[in-house]
Amino acid sequence: MENHTYKSYKVWDLPVRLFHWINVICVIGLGVLGTVILWSSAFGLSTDGKVLLKTVHVYFGYVFVLNLIIRLGWAFAGNRFAGWRNLLPFEKGYTQKLKGQLAAEKSGQPKHYLGHTPAGRLAVSAIMVALVAMATSGIVLAGTDIYFPPFGAMFQEWVAAPGVDPATVAAYVKDNVDQAAFAEMRAFRKPFILVHYWTFFIVLALIVVHIAAVIYTEVKSGSTLISAMFTGRKVIPGEPEDKE
Repeated sequence: MENHTYKSYKVWDLPVRLFHWINVICVIGLGVLGTVILWSSAFGLSTDGKVLLKTVHVYFGYVFVLNLIIRLGWAFAGNRFAGWRNLLPFEKGYTQKLKGQLAAEKSGQPKHYLGHTPAGRLAVSAIMVALVAMATSGIVLAGTDIYFPPFGAMFQEWVAAPGVDPATVAAYVKDNVDQAAFAEMRAFRKPFILVHYWTFFIVLALIVVHIAAVIYTEVKSGSTLISAMFTGRKVIPGEPEDKE
């Protein structure tokens, strides 16, 4: 039997851990609300019910966007495991490190890492891109649909009928809007709907891959990936590849 010397290392700082779990809550909330909104007819929702759900969805979205912005900013200020170098697959020699990790996995002798593995950086980068796409498209849709900040006032001005105070333009109320302008605004909105809709399924797929990879790595290598996102400390057998 192979003997391992387990050591505990401080890896994830508090802002990274808070981002992770706030993001989990937001994604679950947004996903559930978005699904109900998408199938609102099947659920028999009234117009007022849809507006209420969309309002709650947007408030979840604000938390989601703020949390994401803070995390992206923390990549400049956090410890080395929170930084861009540990998130993105662009450092010198990255390809060789990735090949080395995959070869080690294939041989049954996986390498151990404190931060993200080389393959993990690809997954994290994909998740971050998808989250940014969701956040950006969602902010625009909040403005075009229920006229919420930061762009809601701009869209109200776009669609308001002549002589109508734009601030009085409300979701699902069309008697005070210019129909031609409203049609133009909805056409402008369509690409953002497509991005938001399809990116949602991409995010779901990436989450499944992420969870599966974490469980596989923890079982295969003996590293404590899951508990580390609560405690900040990762316990691994043997020497880590990315120890300084």
